[in-house]
Amino acid sequence: MGSQEVLGQAARLASSGLLLQVLFRLITFVLNAFILRFLSKEIVGIVNVRLTLLYSTTVFLAREAFRRACLSGGAQRDWRQTLNLLWLTVPLGVFWSLFLGWVWLQLLEVPHPDVVPHYGTAVVLFGLSAVVELLGEPFWVLAQAHMFVKLKVVAESLSVILRSILIALLVLWLPHLGLYIFSLAQLFYTAVLVLCYVFYLTKLLSSPESVKQQTLPVSRITDLLPSITGSRAFVNWKEAKLTWSFFKQSFLKQILTEGERYVMTFFNILNFGDQGVYDIVNNLGSLVARLIFQPIEESFYLFFAKVLEREKDATLQKQEDIAVAAAVLESLLKLALLTGLTITVFGFAYSHLALDIYGGTMLSSGSGPVLLRSYCLYVLLLAINGVTECFTFAAMSKEEVDRYNFTMLALSSSFLVLSYLLTRWCGSVGFILANCFNMGIRITQSLCFIHCYYRGSPHRPLVGLRLSPTLLGVLALAGGITGTSEVFLCCDQGWPARLAHVAVGAFCLGVTLGTAFLTETKLIHFLKTQLGVSRLADKRT
Repeated sequence: MGSQEVLGQAARLASSGLLLQVLFRLITFVLNAFILRFLSKEIVGIVNVRLTLLYSTTVFLAREAFRRACLSGGAQRDWRQTLNLLWLTVPLGVFWSLFLGWVWLQLLEVPHPDVVPHYGTAVVLFGLSAVVELLGEPFWVLAQAHMFVKLKVVAESLSVILRSILIALLVLWLPHLGLYIFSLAQLFYTAVLVLCYVFYLTKLLSSPESVKQQTLPVSRITDLLPSITGSRAFVNWKEAKLTWSFFKQSFLKQILTEGERYVMTFFNILNFGDQGVYDIVNNLGSLVARLIFQPIEESFYLFFAKVLEREKDATLQKQEDIAVAAAVLESLLKLALLTGLTITVFGFAYSHLALDIYGGTMLSSGSGPVLLRSYCLYVLLLAINGVTECFTFAAMSKEEVDRYNFTMLALSSSFLVLSYLLTRWCGSVGFILANCFNMGIRITQSLCFIHCYYRGSPHRPLVGLRLSPTLLGVLALAGGITGTSEVFLCCDQGWPARLAHVAVGAFCLGVTLGTAFLTETKLIHFLKTQLGVSRLADKRT
C-alpha cells in the first residue's frame, strides 16, 4: 500500500466520522447539562474524579502499551500472535482492577454515606466495567488497523449517549440510588461498547463478499479468540518487547494525563465539591480537544506508523514516503496551531457565558470562569502536543522509546510536585498551570526529535508552526473586541445583551476564518485535497 493511499485512509478516518462524532457529542452535551441540575457537587466530584480515575487508570495501564505496539508495523505480520498478545490485556486488567480497588477502598478517604451513599459498591462496579471493556480490545485493534472508519465513532458515541440517557432517567425517577446510578450506567456503557464491535465483526465475517473486500486476516469470529499452535510462538516477541517499552512509558504518561486527579485523590487538596466543579470545567474545556484533536491524533498516528520504518533514519527510507510524511506533518501542525489559537482567543471572552448556560450559577460563580479561561490556553498546547507526539511515537525506535521513558519519569515527578505547590498557592487553577508547564516540556522534546529526524533531508515540517503576520494581527484584534464586548454586554445584562455579545463573537470569528482562508493557502489546499480523498473513498465503499 503506497503512502498516498495510506494518507487517504487516514484522512478518511479522521474526517468522515467527525460529523457523526460532533452530533453525538452535542446530544451528550445537552444530556449532561440537564443531569447537572439534579446533582450535588459532591456526587459529581466522587463520580467524575474518584471513580472515573479508577476506571481510566485500570484501562489505560492494561491496554495502552498493547495498542501502540500492535498498531505499529506493516501488513506482514502473524495476526494470531498479535491477537494472542492483545488478550493478555484481560488478566492484566483484572490485576489492576483488584489492586486499585483495594487502594480506593482501604487507603483513600471514604466519603460520608449520608452525603455520598453506596461508595464501596460503586468502586467494585467501576473496576468490573474496566475489565468488561478490555474484553473487546482484540476487536478494537483489528478494526482500527483495517481502517473501519465509522465503527469506532458510532460505537463509542452510541455507548456514551445511551449511558447519559440511562443516568438522566435514573436521576429523575430513582435519585435515592446515589452512586448505584452511575455504576450501573458505566457497566452498561462498556457492555454496549464491546457488543458493538463483536456484532459488527460477526456480521462482516458472515458475508464472504465483505471478507474479500476488507481482506481481513481472519475468516470467522472464533479466530479472534486466543489460540496455541505448535509451529509458532504464542506471541510475537518483537511486539511483546515493544509493548513492554510502551508500558513503561504509558505508566508515566498516565500520571501526566490524569495527574491533577491523582493529586486531588491522594492529597485531599480540594474537597469533593471543588473537585466536581474543576472536573466539569475540565471536561467542558477539553470538548473541542476530544472532538477534533483526538481523532486526528489517532488517525494520523496510524498513517505515520504505516509509512515510516522505526529502525531507519529519514535518509535511509523511501524519499517519497518521507516527503509525504513531512508535508502532512507541516499541515497538521499549522492546523493545530490555528485551531488552538482561535479557541484561546475566543474562549477568554465567552467562558463565563458558556458555564452559565451549561451548569447555571453552580459553575459560573466562583472560580469556574477563571478555570475555563486558563484551560483555553492549555487547549492550544494540547493541540500542538497531540500532533508532534503522534509523529514522534510512530517514528521512534525501541531504544529511543526507552530513552524517552526517562524524560517522562522526570516530567511525572515534576508535575506532581508542581501541581501540589501551585494548587496550595492559587487553588484549582494551579492544576492547569502545572499541566501547561509539563505540556510545554513535552512539546519541546517532540520538536527536538522532529528537527533531528529531518535534519539530513531537505524537508522542514516545523515551518508549520508559523502563521502569517496578517492572521496573527486579526486574532489579536478579535481578542480585544470580544473582550470589550464581554465587559459591556455580558453576563448580567439579560439575554438581549448576551445575544449581542454572541453576535459580536460570530462576526469576529467569521473575519478570522476568512483571513485564514486567504493567507494560509497551503493548509487550505491540504484540507481540500484530503477531504476530497475522503469523499471519494466513502463513495467507493
